[in-house]
Amino acid sequence: MSLKIRLARGGAKKRPHYSIVIADARSPRDGRFIEKIGTFDPLQPKDSAERVKLDLDRAKHWLSHGAQPTDRVLRFLDAAGLLKREARNNPKKAEPGEKAKERAAERASKAEAAATAE
Repeated sequence: MSLKIRLARGGAKKRPHYSIVIADARSPRDGRFIEKIGTFDPLQPKDSAERVKLDLDRAKHWLSHGAQPTDRVLRFLDAAGLLKREARNNPKKAEPGEKAKERAAERASKAEAAATAE
């Protein structure tokens, strides 16, 4: 059984509140979980102590049993000093897609043709 440390959404529409839970990887996001080890309230200010509450002892226990944190939970564990999260770099993120490149090339060729026709 592969375990995940992940967020389960609660709260009303447009007012999210998340529980940090240990769950089987096959169970649904808001479905059955094994244990609740903390909460995350994204509506709180980033520097607030109430934003992320996490039981570090239980997190260590489940990590030692092979639970894999999701990216967002890994950020919380990194901030708590429990795990190290590697910085990610995607240099191609800002690069336009294939269709956009084709349209830009077409526009450039039309502009060049118009300039030479004059």
